[in-house]
Amino acid sequence: MQNKPSADKPSYPRANGSEDGNPCWNAKGQKRIDLALQGGGSHGAFTWGVLDRLLEDGRLEIEAISGTSAGAMNAAVMADGFVRGGNQGARDRLRNFWRSVSDSAIYSPIQRTPFDVFMGNWTLDGSIGYNFLDLFSKLVSPYEANPLNIDPLREIIEKAVDFDKVRACEQPLIFISATNVETGRVKVFTRDMIDADVIMASACLPFVFQAVEIDGVPYWDGGYMGNPVLFPFHDQTQTQDYVIVQINPVLRKGVPKTVREIENRVNEIAFNSSLLQELRSIDFVRRLIDEGKLDPAAYKPVNVHIIAAQDELAPLGASSKFNAEWAFLEHLFDIGRRAAGKWLEESYDKLGCMPTTDVRDMYHGDGPEPKPRRIEGHR
Repeated sequence: MQNKPSADKPSYPRANGSEDGNPCWNAKGQKRIDLALQGGGSHGAFTWGVLDRLLEDGRLEIEAISGTSAGAMNAAVMADGFVRGGNQGARDRLRNFWRSVSDSAIYSPIQRTPFDVFMGNWTLDGSIGYNFLDLFSKLVSPYEANPLNIDPLREIIEKAVDFDKVRACEQPLIFISATNVETGRVKVFTRDMIDADVIMASACLPFVFQAVEIDGVPYWDGGYMGNPVLFPFHDQTQTQDYVIVQINPVLRKGVPKTVREIENRVNEIAFNSSLLQELRSIDFVRRLIDEGKLDPAAYKPVNVHIIAAQDELAPLGASSKFNAEWAFLEHLFDIGRRAAGKWLEESYDKLGCMPTTDVRDMYHGDGPEPKPRRIEGHR
């Protein structure tokens, strides 16, 4: 969270002509935010809905975006759209992208059963195609099952995104994360490095796709080490407000009983672990600043905000992340727009002033922070 002042960083004027340098505002009277976009397969259409509503609102300037997996795709598509036509251009490109995702899956064997369609269930648990591929991926590696490394998603992203435009997009800044297979560390790709390989690396599920090699280094899905990463925001941006678009629930009540439920919960915990560690660090620094133990001129007191709809997303189940029907994507889009609209109504006035998420509750979750216990024989 260190943010040492530098002559290289401009002082931004506050809205209404104020010149106090408050990074919350830009010269147009918009409030600045950084966006952090989680991955989650087709549930990324929820993020599409959130972004569409925020862009439509027009009161926000997005200073930077950090994206992983589906979040990385949304970030790249949005950057392309910004260069083409500002907020409306970004909205148009996002809709076109998700429509192309749906169109590519029309003849896929992974489809809902007629019964699920009739009952209005979005899950693929009863799909023969989904269950076959799910089992197959546990028995045969992608190197054996797909030696030619054919990935239809790559073709979609290459058609949907002009990466020259993404690299030319000066604002927002773009950060895409992937996991280095050999070191287990996160790699953050900046705007000038982003191409189709980077996006595919960020979305590379190791049981489904071969690792993506970039400059001789193999990468897997960025969610394992950052879903998404927040640390690039600390010294690369001025804003104190980080808005996380959350797809994967931190809290899920009840004990998973089936193999699929257990596997899904293990993945959720793994994909949220690095984010929770970063949030804990942010909270720790903020507390030290509030207590006067750190200089606020050298460290940013970050305000964390979360846009989520867990009551609607959590019951959908893990298999629905592979459901690319247009009706389902539109359903997620609508949920995202509603969630963003509610967040704007409740939180816009608090931007630049205070966090709207209890970060400590997220990383403790089971109650108050435990107090250190005295060990017998030690003072």
